[in-house]
Amino acid sequence: MPEPAHPAPRVQKPPAPDFGQGAWRRELDAGGRVHIDRPLPFLVLNRHADAAASIARRLATISAAHLVWPEGGDADAGAVTRLDAVLAHQVRDFPNYLLLWLHDLPRDASIAEDSTRLEPFRFTVSASGGAAAHAAARRLRVALAGACIELREAVIEESGVPDLPAALAALVERSDGIGVLSLGLPRIYLAPGSDAVYPQVFQELETLAFDAVLQALAAFVEAATPGIRVPHRTLGRSRFIKAAVAVDRELAAISASFDFLLSVSPINTVEAMERYHAAGREHAPEFRYRPLTVSPELSKRALYSIDVRAVEDPVLEQLFLQKQRELDLQLTMLQGRNTPAFKYASIIQYGAIEAPLLEEARGILARVDATDDREDTACVDCHAVREAAEAVIAGYRHKAPLFKAEVCLRDDIAPGLMVSGRSVLVSTATRMRRWRLDALLQHEIGVHVLTCVNGGAQGLSIFGSGLAGYEGIQEGLGVFAEFLVGGLGRSRLRLLAARVVVVDAMLDGAGFVDCDRMLRRDHGFGARAAFTVVARVFRSGGLAKDAIYLRGLNEVFAWVAGGKPLDAFWTGKIAASHVPVVDELRARGILREPAVLPEFLSRPEARARLARVRGGEPFLELVQG
Repeated sequence: MPEPAHPAPRVQKPPAPDFGQGAWRRELDAGGRVHIDRPLPFLVLNRHADAAASIARRLATISAAHLVWPEGGDADAGAVTRLDAVLAHQVRDFPNYLLLWLHDLPRDASIAEDSTRLEPFRFTVSASGGAAAHAAARRLRVALAGACIELREAVIEESGVPDLPAALAALVERSDGIGVLSLGLPRIYLAPGSDAVYPQVFQELETLAFDAVLQALAAFVEAATPGIRVPHRTLGRSRFIKAAVAVDRELAAISASFDFLLSVSPINTVEAMERYHAAGREHAPEFRYRPLTVSPELSKRALYSIDVRAVEDPVLEQLFLQKQRELDLQLTMLQGRNTPAFKYASIIQYGAIEAPLLEEARGILARVDATDDREDTACVDCHAVREAAEAVIAGYRHKAPLFKAEVCLRDDIAPGLMVSGRSVLVSTATRMRRWRLDALLQHEIGVHVLTCVNGGAQGLSIFGSGLAGYEGIQEGLGVFAEFLVGGLGRSRLRLLAARVVVVDAMLDGAGFVDCDRMLRRDHGFGARAAFTVVARVFRSGGLAKDAIYLRGLNEVFAWVAGGKPLDAFWTGKIAASHVPVVDELRARGILREPAVLPEFLSRPEARARLARVRGGEPFLELVQG
């Protein structure tokens, strides 16, 4: 007898997703995945043939809510089944729902490898469903209009009704309240005749197209819910995935494996100064340095083995890429320590001296009196500095228990203070005016340590260790804190100006003795003060960093005078260029409000000085007033 026929297997519908606890992310049996960051009235879809060379897949995977799957086999059926379960849940909360279909446009097969023709730079846009979907399409076309890459302007074409896979089209047909927006993307990032990718073109296309997609999604939300305004960037992810934490951890490990400033700073500054003066100041001093704690070559290998693109968030990816390049440059400088190459690498990192900055520095040295700022000449030593620093830290810790920092006395650093992470390092050779102590502690602890603590509480350590290029505004904020508490005197301002002048002279080829003589003879500096400035600039072969103090102070004054708040800068160690990024990440819920604010901002005299800056008083009058 023939065997009885087996009944067709029933397709088991996946359980309804639960979006209540964090991001919901599931892998599909036939490949691909669904990711829902939070309840949202849209889902970005993509079916791809080649994941590695698909801009459509990339845009989908970095979206807050997406479903991606490969072509072929049973993948369509599995994806549509999963989509059906997601829609069944979502439409209860969002009667108007948008499916955004992203697909790669076909390549022009007639373009050969040696052809002078280029792949067409065109987008196709279409929509179906309700008015909200068509509003999204209009916004998408406007957002893409004028897009330009490699001096080529894009063409936007309307392609009629979205061309969806049959199973997906059938699901949309039987679902109520579902609109569809389709975007076809050009493949101008692929080399003619091969699958080789032009990475810069790919990244530029990704950036402009993703922003346009977010604008279209915002238009849909606004049209579907009249009376609300949705900043499009808030529709990005509100959480970072595990890959972002892993990348952050790997970058942090490389960053923590060496202390750049300690590595490039002499360990015998005081001894070298005494020998220099005793020998008549005719020959440059000989500085000694700590052995490097890392092999720059091996660290670079580890640095570029980190897959930054795995974070699936273009904003975080850009921050990580910038930090990767900055660490690379620091390691390059360590490779060239005490060679001519060091100076030139430091120019890339900190910049050369702009003509207006040099003119301002020379003007300060010419016009600002070099006499003592106050009659109080009492001094304090390293032990008093340590005690005062510990008291400031204890005050912050009383307000916020997470404010943990230490104060260390060090024999191997130049006179003064420096901060490394959460450690305040005080040279045992430190001796300073007592009236300057509070201002210096607000600079080092109220800015540097505070932003390290706040940044470290953000969930990604990069905000505590510092985003790329943060140092200029960070030092500017530190000096601005000195000004707010009344501790930025004439001598301190002249010191900042002297650093600029010496950096410029060093970059122009002047030697140590020439710069030391210039400060003493032309600008009235004492022997110890002149040596200290010049030694900082000439460390390790010539470091352009010290110009950032006056440059950064100017930037902060201009920022405040322009009516802009300083709030974002207390979130972590960031540059001014990162403020829009921080604002976006805060709006998306990825970054928290600062755990603790600088104490000095609450002082009446600080508030009064802030008001004067906002009132537009000239820089020098404010500082000397």
